[in-house]
Amino acid sequence: MSQQPSVILFSAGESSGDQHAANMFLELKKSNPAVQGIGMGGTKMAQAGIGIRYDSANIGVIGVVEVIKQYGEIRRALTLMKRIVANERPDLLVCVDYKEFNFKLARFAKQQGIKVLFYVSPQVWAWRPGRVKKFGAVIDMMAVIFPFETAYYDAENVPVRYVGHPSVDKVQPRYSKPEALQHFGLDASLPIVGLLPGSRNNEIKRMLPVMLAAAEKLHTDLPGVQFILPQADSIADALLDEYLQHSTVAIKSVKNMPYDVIQCCNAVMTTSGTATLEVALLTVPMVIVYKLAPITYWLGRLLVKTPFIGLPNIIAGKSIVKELIQHEATAENMADEIKRILIDPIYQGQMRENLSQVKQTLGQGGGSKNMAALALEMLLGKTTLQNPML
Repeated sequence: MSQQPSVILFSAGESSGDQHAANMFLELKKSNPAVQGIGMGGTKMAQAGIGIRYDSANIGVIGVVEVIKQYGEIRRALTLMKRIVANERPDLLVCVDYKEFNFKLARFAKQQGIKVLFYVSPQVWAWRPGRVKKFGAVIDMMAVIFPFETAYYDAENVPVRYVGHPSVDKVQPRYSKPEALQHFGLDASLPIVGLLPGSRNNEIKRMLPVMLAAAEKLHTDLPGVQFILPQADSIADALLDEYLQHSTVAIKSVKNMPYDVIQCCNAVMTTSGTATLEVALLTVPMVIVYKLAPITYWLGRLLVKTPFIGLPNIIAGKSIVKELIQHEATAENMADEIKRILIDPIYQGQMRENLSQVKQTLGQGGGSKNMAALALEMLLGKTTLQNPML
């Protein structure tokens, strides 16, 4: 009697996790074509061949107020995923980011005797370091994406593996910069400013109007400046058009080519998150902006232990990119910082140099391959505490 193929249950609640899980599964299929994937995720996972049991598009939110609004839907998703764990008993649960939800799911899976691999560590270096022990109790392995994170888990004897940051492999433009400029109809002799308002609906609603106001101010101060916006897969045309149609300046919106768009830019205003790292990997100067619901911001101020929220600054261990958070995230402040980047070559050059250092720190990549190898080890029961990448 032939052995049944291994089944991996993936749990990804946001667009970045959807992409990470998809890339990992595609790599896994190369070495183990029979492996099957099911779970919670989005279009990228579905395209990779993972059977989607719950579409995560409705629950990819951030912030206390936003989570409360979606609480019923999030709870339904968790109940469904727990039912799959209990009834279908997958060989491995891979939790991708989406910390609070996946902590609960991992705890349940562990109680059911299912192996748990957690991909993308909670930011224990930023807030609540005590979570290392709590996560250690509900997982079999933590896969971290920054080299400095392993120390936190080693200190508590929690199995950990540094796999590399997935963005290092992902951030690859299709075209050369001159080709991309031509493709988008951009004039290389005039400044080009990118708008990256986020990949979640609530980020678009909160950040895009301010970015558009900043663009209008820049257009007045620096006539001829061009604006381009790479549209996230998770954002519907209708939501974006709702704001763009009222803009008094032309904003070119582009789908499915984020890295080609970013490489064309002389400066970018970006919402805090993975996008800041992607911009850093392309060494494009930026300003990092963010606004949260007041109660979420207040709670964050109490809990967060790091002086920065932008990943480039966190990795560098110092302020290399200006952060405009909450009340400082005004159209005027954003426009002033972008203007400084555009007209001050020394300031711009220093920022590019610092971003190059961040890129160097993150290494050569291979995150998805390393994750696939780690999952295969766990399926075969050969996982050790050794960290071959260190």
